[in-house]
Amino acid sequence: MWSFIFRRLLLLIPVLFLVSLVSFGLIFVLPGDPAMAMLGPDQVENKQLYLTLRAQLGLDRPLPVQYLNWLVQVLHGNLGTSIRTNFPVTQLLFQSLGPTVQLAVLAMIIALVIAVPVGIISAVRPGSWADVFTTIGALAGVAIPDFWLGIMLIFVFSLTLRLLPPSGYVSPAKNWGHSFELMILPSFTLGTALAAVITRQIRSAMLETLQQDYVLTARAKGLRERLVVIRHAFRNALIPVLTVIGLQIGHLMGGVVIAETIFAIPGMGRLAVDSISFRDFPVVQGVVLVMAVAVLLANFVTDLLYALVDPRIRYS
Repeated sequence: MWSFIFRRLLLLIPVLFLVSLVSFGLIFVLPGDPAMAMLGPDQVENKQLYLTLRAQLGLDRPLPVQYLNWLVQVLHGNLGTSIRTNFPVTQLLFQSLGPTVQLAVLAMIIALVIAVPVGIISAVRPGSWADVFTTIGALAGVAIPDFWLGIMLIFVFSLTLRLLPPSGYVSPAKNWGHSFELMILPSFTLGTALAAVITRQIRSAMLETLQQDYVLTARAKGLRERLVVIRHAFRNALIPVLTVIGLQIGHLMGGVVIAETIFAIPGMGRLAVDSISFRDFPVVQGVVLVMAVAVLLANFVTDLLYALVDPRIRYS
């Protein structure tokens, strides 16, 4: 087990290297110039000041030198300084990490609460009305864009029914009740699409597992149907489901950007959007780097969960 973990961590190194290249390259892909963005429209025509600022930022050096200098600073925990606010990027990321984690966790919980029972019922009763409605709901959940669903939820539950607040954020440490109310709509917006994908995977895996010999043997022994479905079928169907959940973390990170923008949540997604609008390249680089690392770690944890779910899997 430990040797497997060590090998997987070693394999993460080249992937992280590629992620760092992509993050660093954003400064040259996005339109605009960091030096001009820092100077502003009043001083942009001062060529001497512009050249001096580019030299201070190291933008006048060759690209390999710029990348190595940036990588060394990143390895020391220094992601630079925000052009827009003049605060350290690490400080801004730390402040926005809490809302993003809270939103992502709640969205995943909502997705699992919906997907697990619905997927199991759909698989146990194939061809029934429950199965038909599940299929239609899953297709709708995949097809409906997150931004449209978020706007519709605000219109229905906030503006029309006045049941939930439309936007904003409050830390759970200050007022957990109001914080939960503010997170219901954005979490449901993200969780719906996740639930649709996971539901279809659970149904597919369960249909295959329910036809296995050990399931038929369990039924022949007279075990209760609930015990057969949950203990024997569902647990053995979890391997492909875990794989899909791990892959959906990337979709979740993309959805966070949309949800936080629509619902005015001061998380990493909204920080990225604001930084792109203001050409705040260091912050954009930091957000992309942190989100990419989060996705890699989520997939790494998913691999480790395989052995916990299925005792037949042994890492050597």
